Amino acid sequence: MIKECLNFLNLRQAFLLVFACFVCNFAEAQQNAWIRINQLGYTPAGKKVAVWGGKSIRQLRSFEVKDAKTGKSVYAHPVGKDYGVYGPFVQSFRFDFSALQDTGSFFIQVGEIKSPHFRIARDVYKGAADFVLRYMRQQRTLFNPFLKDSCHTHDGFTLYAGKVGVADSSHIDAGGGWHDASDYLQYATTSANATFHLLAAYRDFPKVFADQKQANGLDGKNGRADILDEAKWGLDWLLKMHPKANQMYNQIADDRDHASMRMPKEDPYYGRGFERPVYFIDGEPQQRGKFMNNTTGTSSTAGKLSSAFRLGSMLFGKDDKKYARLLSQKAETAYAYANIKPGVTQTVSVKSPYIYAEDNWVDDMQLAAAMGLSVTKKNKFAEEAMQYARQEKITPWMITDTAAHYQWYPFINLGHYELAKKIKGQDREEIVSYYRQGIEEVNKRAEQNAFLRGVPFIWCSNNLTASFAMQCLWYKELTGDNQFDELEQANFDWLFGANPWGTSMVYGLPSWGDTPIDPHSAFTYLGKHPIDGGLVDGPIMASTYRNLIGIKLNNPDSYADFQSDLAVYHDDYGDYSTNEPTMDGTASLIYLLAAKEGKALEEPVGKK
Repeated sequence: MIKECLNFLNLRQAFLLVFACFVCNFAEAQQNAWIRINQLGYTPAGKKVAVWGGKSIRQLRSFEVKDAKTGKSVYAHPVGKDYGVYGPFVQSFRFDFSALQDTGSFFIQVGEIKSPHFRIARDVYKGAADFVLRYMRQQRTLFNPFLKDSCHTHDGFTLYAGKVGVADSSHIDAGGGWHDASDYLQYATTSANATFHLLAAYRDFPKVFADQKQANGLDGKNGRADILDEAKWGLDWLLKMHPKANQMYNQIADDRDHASMRMPKEDPYYGRGFERPVYFIDGEPQQRGKFMNNTTGTSSTAGKLSSAFRLGSMLFGKDDKKYARLLSQKAETAYAYANIKPGVTQTVSVKSPYIYAEDNWVDDMQLAAAMGLSVTKKNKFAEEAMQYARQEKITPWMITDTAAHYQWYPFINLGHYELAKKIKGQDREEIVSYYRQGIEEVNKRAEQNAFLRGVPFIWCSNNLTASFAMQCLWYKELTGDNQFDELEQANFDWLFGANPWGTSMVYGLPSWGDTPIDPHSAFTYLGKHPIDGGLVDGPIMASTYRNLIGIKLNNPDSYADFQSDLAVYHDDYGDYSTNEPTMDGTASLIYLLAAKEGKALEEPVGKK
């Protein structure tokens, strides 16, 4: 009897073991495919596409969109083209459900594979631009409203300004502006570009921005949209970087302060107490590690300052005429400064060779001239802008599918958009054709994969992605041609989860989604502070990642299943290459989110 009982128990145990193996294998099979969506959601009239990726070949016929509350199917459609291998996936599809215009909460299902829940509604992007603006406030230097404390109050001492009679180590007041990224360097080129984006976002979509902060960034209304407060913070610093007609400064601090990750404070790394160096723009090569950078002129940075000043003068003219006149005057002198020596101004490093090695400047001069045309109506600006436009018709990375770090900056030509709005006839047709040609170059690569990915996986690929979506958006606005709508939306969707990793690339957005939690940032790593709205660098080529120095993941890779020889992304503090937020990329995203929210408000109300 005892023996029979033991046999029975063994059989039962064997059955349970086989059953457990079956369950595990079944579950594993289910995890071999994923449906990626934009976690923010979609608007009723907008393009709506999810991406299916699998690690084994399956015979899929159709997909369904189901109501999240009832589980009932509300839309079904054949799966369409198999795009095949991409990144970690051996099979991939695009599930286009744009025809579904009902509002509500839904999920997509194919067999047992389900997507996360998502919303369709006109207000899915409501408040997103203001949320991302939080990161800009957190990057403020001098007085930081997030920390309610001040930092870098002693900036700084001048270098390279001897030719205008300012001896090296002279003190000037250069406090203010934003920290560039998770280090605390400050660059006029990225700050001017960011300022322009903030101003343009308010100019083009004023209704989407709230007034909840004072000018200093602390809580409280002040009768001005928060984004204008932030843009003015940038403008005020740029004014300090261009104190006189014959003086312009390019950068505060350098890589000597990369000694450690720390919270913003007073930094004593330069042998002059808490003062930091302020590098002058002289149009000549300056230090780059053991060698010299490739600066050839004064145009790229000065051109950006002129553009920001011009746009600022337009937007502040109504409420603060004195300030607007000052900005207008500075726009003129900055434009003249840019013409002192036509060429590019690169940034400076002392210990390492890593800099923003910008290689183009005619796009900056085109934008500056276009903004000059907008304000003054002078024909000379139109002529100069056209001349610059013809020297760089297409932003080079769109053709080459690669670039060095910040080689072509800004990442798209903002001047084409501003110029095209102000001219007519053949010249206008010529300018918009440049945008179309650039988009077509990217589209050649994008149409070969299910994510419509045509932006290269270079450092700061997310910045390029946001900018490229803006170019698509602007092209449509200028021409009415909607042939790239799906491509634009795919780039936008990529930033919020429709990517191989299934994660948003923006800290904390959306609050219910899979978003970065361990970025390369002292605020989160040391202070345990959220960095709401920060756009992280984004995925890079696996080959590039493997050759970077000093990267070591601190935790097991939560996205290990989705890394590939194509590209990698890590939500890990130790990876400074894919998971570090940047101030200027975030500013570009603010424009894109404002555009999405603003245009959603123009859509007809969808069915419930």
